[in-house]
Amino acid sequence: MRIVFMGTPDFSVPTLTEIVSRGHEVVAVYTRAPAPSGRRGLDLTPSPVQVVAERFGIPVFTPKTLKGEEAAEQFRSLNAELAVVVAYGLILPTSILGAPELGCLNLHASLLPRWRGAAPIQRAIMAGDKETGIAVMKMEAGLDTGPVSLLERVSIGPDMTAGELHDRLSMIGADLMGRALAALERGGLDFTPQTDDGLVYASKIEKSEARIDWSQPAAKVHDTIRGLSPFPGAWFPLGADEARVKVLRSTLADGSGAPGEALDDGLTIACGTGAVRLVELQKAGKQPMGAATFLNGNDVPKGTQLA
Repeated sequence: MRIVFMGTPDFSVPTLTEIVSRGHEVVAVYTRAPAPSGRRGLDLTPSPVQVVAERFGIPVFTPKTLKGEEAAEQFRSLNAELAVVVAYGLILPTSILGAPELGCLNLHASLLPRWRGAAPIQRAIMAGDKETGIAVMKMEAGLDTGPVSLLERVSIGPDMTAGELHDRLSMIGADLMGRALAALERGGLDFTPQTDDGLVYASKIEKSEARIDWSQPAAKVHDTIRGLSPFPGAWFPLGADEARVKVLRSTLADGSGAPGEALDDGLTIACGTGAVRLVELQKAGKQPMGAATFLNGNDVPKGTQLA
């Protein structure tokens, strides 16, 4: 099939690679424009999808918006039968959604209709969900409201981080989209309309959510830590200078005390109820490190009160 691929981050790359490997003709890739980088923001870093697309020799478009007749005409001129959208980052207006003969398929990382929206992977873990999934749906004007064709369920381990779940869903999703395209070519891809039963929105992660609130129950603190790992990273201030320390891994632990109190010399920290043990941490400008290494250079003895 003649396909336009639309995606931006690392999560999108396996699906683009899968589509190419299955012999489809990717006539163009749409991705977000290169982002400023470097110390003064003067360098421009292309998206992971752009890097891979150029390696494949696929034409790349980086419009700031898809609104307007000029953008629609450019898209229509590609004569694509189908668009595949994976974490693109721009809203597709109706002029784009209706351009391909077979419409636009989207890969969404949740068990729709649960966790429609921007941050389904993080929100599922932060809510303590035991499973999530990834779905192929046909796009329409509403936010993640389109009918679903294929869906794969994935268990969320008790200590699994958002980064680990992201990588797993990315690979499963690539295979799922490949199967969806094969079925579509055979004329056998069926769609089931979504209902609003169990609907929950996965709103964008706000900066204010990243500071650890030790007064929360241990399970909630643990789920917040792993749901925000590795980015943006749940954090707490440490020392007289209140340097930010990100916690990238934790586990539930036995013990109780005042919220934020170190219960031993090994970073077991009391919460509102119960406790968590901090397993992997990162200070600003430093590499992630295990608890033992962190404690070699940071004094957090039993009785320390974390803010």
